[in-house]
Amino acid sequence: MILFPAIDLVGGEAVRLYKGDFSQKTVYSPDPLSVAKDFRTKGAEHIHLVDLDGARTGERSHFDLICRIKRETGLFAEVGGGIRSRDAIEAYLSHGIDRVILGTVAVTDPSFIPSLPAEILSHVAVGVDIADGKIAIKGWTEKADCDLIDFCKKMKDAGVGVVISTDISRDGAMKGTNHDLYRTLTEKTGMQVIASGGVSSLQDIRRLKEGGAYGAIVGKAYYIGAIDLSEAIEVAR
Repeated sequence: MILFPAIDLVGGEAVRLYKGDFSQKTVYSPDPLSVAKDFRTKGAEHIHLVDLDGARTGERSHFDLICRIKRETGLFAEVGGGIRSRDAIEAYLSHGIDRVILGTVAVTDPSFIPSLPAEILSHVAVGVDIADGKIAIKGWTEKADCDLIDFCKKMKDAGVGVVISTDISRDGAMKGTNHDLYRTLTEKTGMQVIASGGVSSLQDIRRLKEGGAYGAIVGKAYYIGAIDLSEAIEVAR
C-alpha cells in the first residue's frame, strides 16, 4: 500500500480543515514547499496536494506553487481541487504532475470523463467524497444525488482506475477512518482505492492495508505528531 502525506492549500499556506469546514481552519505552515521537502526526507515517494481555494472557485489558485513542489521534490504528485476542464488537466500534466483528481466535473458532467483520451485517463483519479451518504462536490459545499457504487462503476467503465474517497465526517477529526467504506469500494468496484479522512494511527494504516486499499492519505495525524511518517511508510509497505 502506498502512503500519501497530504498538503491542503489555502492562501498559499499548508492548512487542515475540520470536516471540510473552511471556518475551522488550522494553518500548519506558511511554507508548503518546506513541508513537502520534509516528507521526502522522511522517506515519502508520493504526495497528495489539494488546492482548497480552487475546489471552491474552479480556478487553479495554487498552480505555480504546486508545480514548484513537484519540480523541487521529485515526488510522485497527485493534485486535486478545481480541475474541471481538459485545459486544466493538460496544464498540470505538462508541468510534470503525475495524477490529477477530478471530483465536481465527474459528477456534474457525466460526458466529461468518457470524452478524455486514454493517454489522459491513465493519469486521472476520480475523487469521491462522502457526506451523510451523499457525494459532496464544489469544495464539499454541495451534495449530489447519485449512488456511490454505481457512480464509481461508471467511472471504471469510462477508463478511470483509481478512486480517492474521503469520509468527510472523519476528516481532521482524529477518530479513525471508515474501514468499511474503503473495503466496500475495493470489493464492489474493482478500482484501486485510496482512503482519506481520519487516518489517525498506525493501526488505521495496517487495517487499510489488510482491507485491500491501494493507498492511504495522511494529513492531520502527521502535522500534530500522532503518526511518525517514516514509520507509517514502512507499515504501509
